[in-house]
Amino acid sequence: MVADRTPSPATTARQDLPIGKAAALVGVSTRTLRYYEQLGMVQPSARSSGGARRYSADDVARLLRIRELQSLMGFNLTDIQSILGAEDRLQSLREEFRAEIPSERKREITLEAIRVTDGLRAQVAEKLEKVNAFLGALDEKFERYQAYLTQTPE
Repeated sequence: MVADRTPSPATTARQDLPIGKAAALVGVSTRTLRYYEQLGMVQPSARSSGGARRYSADDVARLLRIRELQSLMGFNLTDIQSILGAEDRLQSLREEFRAEIPSERKREITLEAIRVTDGLRAQVAEKLEKVNAFLGALDEKFERYQAYLTQTPE
């Protein structure tokens, strides 16, 4: 089970957490945060005058999302990069949709959002298919073990 590491309101009200505090809050090492940055999965919102990374509440939320996708869903970092890219695109589309734009553009945005969402659904469905296959194999083993016990005298 994944521990709930959702930042508390007191934590999220603070801005510009240093890398060590952001890492501790998310439950990873500072090296891992630097690696996520190297992969382009998260960028610190700010830097101190000395160049130290500073993480905002939004940055921490993104880091928690990465951890959730790893821990809960079992996605690898390549899949997570793809998912984050799709989620970022959907956010961009939402912002554009809410602006004063022609209805034809809103339609185009909606069609693109459908395509992006369908791609995300396909990734999750593929993962679920693998998990269900694994669960099915475990169920078969369990049934064989139970059958053995019922056929074997004590």
